[in-house]
Amino acid sequence: MRILLTGSSGQLGQALRALQPSQIDGEPVELIATARCADPAQAQALGLLLPMDLADPEACRAAIASHRPDWVLNAGAYTAVDRAESEPELAHAVNAGAPRAFAEALSELCPSARLLQISTDFVFNGEQGHPYRPEQELEPLGVYGASKAAGERAVAQVLGAGPEGKAMILRTSWVYGPVGQNFLRTMLRLHAQRAASGEPLRVVADQVGCPTSTAGLARACWAVIAQRLSGVLHWSEAGVASWYDFAVAIGELAAAAGLLDHAALVEPITTADYPTPARRPAYSLLDCSTSRQRLGLSPQHWRAALEEVIADVGA
Repeated sequence: MRILLTGSSGQLGQALRALQPSQIDGEPVELIATARCADPAQAQALGLLLPMDLADPEACRAAIASHRPDWVLNAGAYTAVDRAESEPELAHAVNAGAPRAFAEALSELCPSARLLQISTDFVFNGEQGHPYRPEQELEPLGVYGASKAAGERAVAQVLGAGPEGKAMILRTSWVYGPVGQNFLRTMLRLHAQRAASGEPLRVVADQVGCPTSTAGLARACWAVIAQRLSGVLHWSEAGVASWYDFAVAIGELAAAAGLLDHAALVEPITTADYPTPARRPAYSLLDCSTSRQRLGLSPQHWRAALEEVIADVGA
């Protein structure tokens, strides 16, 4: 089974590679790992196939023509939420143009192949007070969410995202892991700085969702591929948190693990206290009940998953 993976040097891509099964249904798995990487030596060390610029639709089509994969696992994305407001063309090229190019090339050249498109809770507006179900209408607030919604619509239009389709859209939320740029690593740095200076760490408490570890999300992705699923599913860890809750837990668990001498004091603030270029959904909890049944996976509570990731950071 040949699987073309995008974004393989990113936080999710590295987790997908680490958890790659050797076989699926008795078939050996060949992972074609791609990423945009300017340093050839680093690319070689990571085992990446270059180039793969997701902003270039011709590069996406050429990769399909060259490798004729059974699956495209599109884990690469433009994820700079605030910068997307000033770079809408680039955000849409990567998050919408690349999925469409992959889908069209698969439809033309590999009609039995499938595409797993990773998407986001930011496709919803956050105005409801209960978890979003996979079938709900999309209403993104900013450029990033709009670009990811456009990517979803593109693959669904070309390959179909129903029971007989060839596309799976897997939405997730608040992704973090032991490597890369993410909230966990930022908070570890800020906890150390603020604890040393005695200054409090101020974190937004009125945006609610659920953190998702890259390891948990990677397992869900491999389960989708193993079962050849199509449609739209949600995946996150269990439970609910605000960014404030997440920041407090990071400090507590990192201190307990010896990564910090002690945690900084964390003060809750409102979204209005911390203005950003992009609007964010105030409530973006995803309903994952159907996903857990279809994938046959039991989620961890987000705090238990966080403890495991912090242990991995300290290893």
